[in-house]
Amino acid sequence: MNTVLPAIPHSLNCRGKLIDLSRPLIMGILNMTPDSFSDGGKFNSEKSALMHAEKMMVEGASIIDIGPQSTRPNAEYLTAHEEIRRLGKIIALIKSEFPELLISLDTFYSETVKFGFDEGIDIVNDISAGQFDGKMIDAVVDTGLPYVLMHVNPDYKDMHQKIKYDDITCSVNRFLLDKAAELLKKGVKDIIVDPGFGFGKTVEDQYRLLNETQFIGLGKFPVLIGISRKSFIYTHLGKGPNDVTAETQQLHRKVLEKGASILRVHDVAATKETLEQWQNH
Repeated sequence: MNTVLPAIPHSLNCRGKLIDLSRPLIMGILNMTPDSFSDGGKFNSEKSALMHAEKMMVEGASIIDIGPQSTRPNAEYLTAHEEIRRLGKIIALIKSEFPELLISLDTFYSETVKFGFDEGIDIVNDISAGQFDGKMIDAVVDTGLPYVLMHVNPDYKDMHQKIKYDDITCSVNRFLLDKAAELLKKGVKDIIVDPGFGFGKTVEDQYRLLNETQFIGLGKFPVLIGISRKSFIYTHLGKGPNDVTAETQQLHRKVLEKGASILRVHDVAATKETLEQWQNH
């Protein structure tokens, strides 16, 4: 029988605005990339990106996570300069049109974080845990923004290399808690932990992490779960990334029951329905 720990109330300070996480939030994914695995090239223009941000907001997203670079296996590696070029004015446009939306920036570059902060982002979402750019954490400290700390292998080129863990949950926790201690010491005030689904983990280990989500971060930090359209859900079913909405929502329900604070998703409307069903249960 799985032990379910009571959810610990958390909040985030986003540019002086206190965000209550006692009710889980939906983070909608906005990929500004031509090569993302399930929606590459759909939202490259400012117009299409703005329309998609509005659609996700209407469907129930409180946060829009903007990604200028794909981090799928074998994706094209971009410089910070190219990320900034891709972003253009979309952050400022979304902020201007929809000021109530929180904007998260998915990058592992300090230079992109500085650009994003000047444009109006509210959260830094770094898949690298500060490991791919030695100036990243200092840049985050300078912004004062909440930081998403994800478990990942130490090098960009090896981030998808499968590692055999004796105990995946203990290993992920050790990494996240050690990194969080470093971040707190340096002055990062708000930390969100992400166990890093889809990055260097076996299918079995990822399902174990889902079953043990209640232990991620040991209740000290809000937990972000990003499993949307991940291959560990669809490959063994013989389906594609766009064909597992029902299966994904079943897993979302599971992690909500185990205390997840933020769900990072492509399918906002379906996730909103899951969230409402769970809350009304």
